[in-house]
Amino acid sequence: MSVEITRDDVAHLAGLARIQLDDDELDRLGQELPKIIESVATVSQALEGAGEVEPMSHPTPLRNVFREDVVHECLTPEAALAGAPASEEQRFMVPKILGEE
Repeated sequence: MSVEITRDDVAHLAGLARIQLDDDELDRLGQELPKIIESVATVSQALEGAGEVEPMSHPTPLRNVFREDVVHECLTPEAALAGAPASEEQRFMVPKILGEE
């Protein structure tokens, strides 16, 4: 599908849109508008069959990936600190990296 758009057509469209174009812009848009119209026609053809497709939020079905929230036995503070090189008051001791003021 080839659409021919003249310079006068571009000037008329610019007037309808209340856009002021100089001569260079009129010539350039006269060449670009047919390509734009063909692209829109191509997209429109692709959308013609879209009514047959069920609308969806995701292309694949979603499923819950969370596990059951079950209470399990957890580590005691003593067991957690058993492998620590140093601890104090049920806390890991680490070397100071900032001076105290």
